[in-house]
Amino acid sequence: MNLEKIMNDLEKKHPGEVEYLQAVREVLESLEEVVDQNPQFEAAGIIDRLIEPDRVLTFKVPWVDDNGKVHVNLGYRVQFNNAIGPYKGGLRFHPSVNLSILKFLGFEQIFKNSLTTLPMGGGKGGSDFDPKGKSDAEIMRFCQSFMLELWHLIGPETDVPAGDIGVGGKEIGFMYGMYKKLAREHVGVLTGKGLNWGGSLIRPEATGFGAVYFAQEMLGTKDTDFSGKTVAVSGFGNVAWGAISKITELGGKVVTISGPDGYIHDPEGFDVEKINYLLELRASNQDIVKPYSYEFPSAQFFAGKRPWEVKCDVALPCATQNELGKEDAENLVNNGCMCVAEGANMPSTPEAVDVFKKHKILFGPGKAVNAGGVATSGLEMTQNSMKIAWGREEVDARLHEIMKNIHNACVTHGTQEDGYIDYVRGANIAGFLKVANAMMDQGVV
Repeated sequence: MNLEKIMNDLEKKHPGEVEYLQAVREVLESLEEVVDQNPQFEAAGIIDRLIEPDRVLTFKVPWVDDNGKVHVNLGYRVQFNNAIGPYKGGLRFHPSVNLSILKFLGFEQIFKNSLTTLPMGGGKGGSDFDPKGKSDAEIMRFCQSFMLELWHLIGPETDVPAGDIGVGGKEIGFMYGMYKKLAREHVGVLTGKGLNWGGSLIRPEATGFGAVYFAQEMLGTKDTDFSGKTVAVSGFGNVAWGAISKITELGGKVVTISGPDGYIHDPEGFDVEKINYLLELRASNQDIVKPYSYEFPSAQFFAGKRPWEVKCDVALPCATQNELGKEDAENLVNNGCMCVAEGANMPSTPEAVDVFKKHKILFGPGKAVNAGGVATSGLEMTQNSMKIAWGREEVDARLHEIMKNIHNACVTHGTQEDGYIDYVRGANIAGFLKVANAMMDQGVV
């Protein structure tokens, strides 16, 4: 496989799509040896077919605010690969959304979904609409307009979107209501639904829970666990909330959260009262963490900074892509951090990953670590298909088992001769082989 030629050709076709190109390179670097050992993949053009999405839909989304003014946003759906099942991936509503970010997320989703072993392909979508500061009526009108374009492309056996940044239960509900009216059917076409109309227990916290389960398995390779560990977490959304809750339950002490305004350091850690306050803060739609420092005297706020300068044993970046750079990685290593598990999608830059690998730090990539969210979405799809609802303990147990299996697959394909586990390589190879073999079986389509 000629990596540089592939990347040069891809960049010519998609200039300026930085996040997408970064994600493709990171994956292909891990696959060179595997592809070279399997000439049938090259003969069938597997790589060329895998790195381009099956289709991309771009559309305008007009909506009317409460004052009667018309606004127009852009909507997207990237259907990347459906070799092993219906397209599956979240919808993100945020001003930063663009085609490059959604293609990067959709590409990553292929491998993440493959790792779960559930029958789900990869996709992603969203809009540059910002739900923050909007009334429920405005959000409803936007979601209904968005679904007017999307509904005929999705379905329970075709494409099953979920939530992501800016898309929670409220937005999913508004979109599902419009889909149901247009399609005239009540099916599991969206995940992240309300519990009283087809949703699954623990779905909101599942990504965070899964990340912690995976990190616990990583720590187990060093004969230790979260008990007594100091943990730095970034973000304060659903992923961070789930992670903090589970880490605390397992005996660890989380000492940081972060937002766009900076980070909070609370050396006393987060107890139940503080976790509940986080939920209130997140629900306030302020998107800032500084008020936490007013509520709890033990906490200190650091404006415009990220938490990776804080001494910790384990780091869980749970905010957004490329939030942890080379200098941050060096700070973590110098402060004795032994494990970094990505709760967000590609939060570490390539330079940061190089630092972790150089120092043989346990490093788990997002496509493996944060697969718990889509895994639980897959479990929601199963419950919808069977017309049943599992209890909280059963969903949690199934999630835990899936994350252990993902970890085992990463170890199988990522263990090097010196015993170091390259989780990036392991996750990429394990996810790729399942999809590539399915594409081989199905011919050139």
